[in-house]
Amino acid sequence: MPELLRKTIAAGGRFSARLETGDLLRIVDLEGRQAVDFLVFAAGLPTDRYNAANTMKLNGTIYLGKGAKLYSERAQALMTIVEDTVGRHDTIGGCCSRWSNFARYGVEDTPGCYHNFVAELAGWSLGPSDIVANINFFMNVPVRPDGSMAIEEGLSKPGDHVELRAETPVIAVLSNCPQRHNPATGFAPTPIEVMLTRQGSRA
Repeated sequence: MPELLRKTIAAGGRFSARLETGDLLRIVDLEGRQAVDFLVFAAGLPTDRYNAANTMKLNGTIYLGKGAKLYSERAQALMTIVEDTVGRHDTIGGCCSRWSNFARYGVEDTPGCYHNFVAELAGWSLGPSDIVANINFFMNVPVRPDGSMAIEEGLSKPGDHVELRAETPVIAVLSNCPQRHNPATGFAPTPIEVMLTRQGSRA
């Protein structure tokens, strides 16, 4: 399969790309315990974007892994997880922001995934209103029998990865989480690698 792109995304960095049907996006956690916030939009109709509730309902789980599909607001499959070395990715924790960091930790003017999303979406003529509850790859958010939840140290090890196949043309957007105030990144954000490959003879 022809490799279209391979890029290291710095700790706290961001990335986006358009994928055609069948293209593969691999996200590699280079050093382990690094959360990656992720959104995806139908390229032809960006208002039909990733929908967390549909994704949980149609997969029958709040944790995503190999074989899970990412569904849109119109319940269309946007991407499928085709490879996964961790097996459990969060759908409920959402993204951090300077506002939520202040509310939770009392710290001001911190970087956050929300603001990374705003900056990256601008390049696709999308804005803050297009940010919805996102997937957090590699992030460990257990839900206990009493309904309580927590953000705990990530389960991923150096080199762990997740690979997604586009089921339709999509715009994929990610934030390599800059969080330093909870265990989502082991309190020390680290780089990731992204790879785009194309299946078949369209290269």
